[in-house]
Amino acid sequence: MSRQIGTEALVLGIETSCDETSAAVVRGGQQILSNVVATQDDLHAVFGGVVPEIASRRHTEVITLITHKALHQARVSLTEIDLVAVTQGPGLIGSLLVGVSAAKGYAATLGIPLVGVNHLEAHVMSNFIAPPGQPPSAQQLFPTLCLLASGGHTSLILMRQFGHYQSLGETRDDAAGEALDKAARLLELGYPGGPAIEKAAAQGDPHAVPLPRPRIEGSYDFSFAGLKTALARRLQERPPKTVQQVADLAASFQQAVVETLIHNLQAAAQEYQAKQLIMAGGVAANQLLRRKLAEVAQLQEIPVGFPAPDLCTDNAAMVAAAGYFHAQRQGPCSLDIDVFSSLPLVPYGQL
Repeated sequence: MSRQIGTEALVLGIETSCDETSAAVVRGGQQILSNVVATQDDLHAVFGGVVPEIASRRHTEVITLITHKALHQARVSLTEIDLVAVTQGPGLIGSLLVGVSAAKGYAATLGIPLVGVNHLEAHVMSNFIAPPGQPPSAQQLFPTLCLLASGGHTSLILMRQFGHYQSLGETRDDAAGEALDKAARLLELGYPGGPAIEKAAAQGDPHAVPLPRPRIEGSYDFSFAGLKTALARRLQERPPKTVQQVADLAASFQQAVVETLIHNLQAAAQEYQAKQLIMAGGVAANQLLRRKLAEVAQLQEIPVGFPAPDLCTDNAAMVAAAGYFHAQRQGPCSLDIDVFSSLPLVPYGQL
């Protein structure tokens, strides 16, 4: 018989949407008891990006170990778990299938509820969870405007309540994180590209190289393909000859990405009278972006929230939190849930 999803419910979260294998235990949707993440950066670095087949194979190899490690760190047993939450999309199909299959197995064996989670919602929820004794980075103030920026997604999301979302803007081509990865590859800075660009940019002049700030008039959508192309043309015309010139290019590219993101966020915050600004996704760990978002919040005289760096990248704690609130709103899913390479957040009130 399924257990009641109460305020102290223990949720086992599983995340395998891309190249991180993660499991976590979260109490009551907000208190992180454990959050174990196994990265695959070393496997994919030689290719300059994630290879789907390699990613799914590695998930299969480590998912059970990572789950048991999360339970051990949380000091709970499988029999104490009340709910299993798993990412069902968007993501790489092969990778998602590994996590969903594992989650179905645990739920069926234990006779407990299962809930499928939208990866985008999970990232938003990363702002509302924290380890015991620590407050979450964000308050429950609505409407909250979230900038979600990662390797696969760039979105502006208006959050009116938990589970009530409205997408205000999306990327029309490259996501912000993808653009940073490609820039790092062009500059031969290594993988993953976002941290590599940020490290090089710390020694550079962000105004040294003029680069475009893409704008889509009448829309909060984003486009970074033209910015990447502008960098590629610059490198063809004037290849950098010194470490300093590479640093200047990295700093200028990072500045262009951040200013593009902040421009749309600031305009949307004013139009929709946001009471709080938050960020999520791997790019949310970027320190320049955090500073600029804090400046916008100060101008708007509203609070700002940033997830801890380890909650910016893909992790299962945010999946457990999203699953907990989803189960409370709509109840559990059936054991025949599917996976989806594309799974946008639907208009608020519909999820």
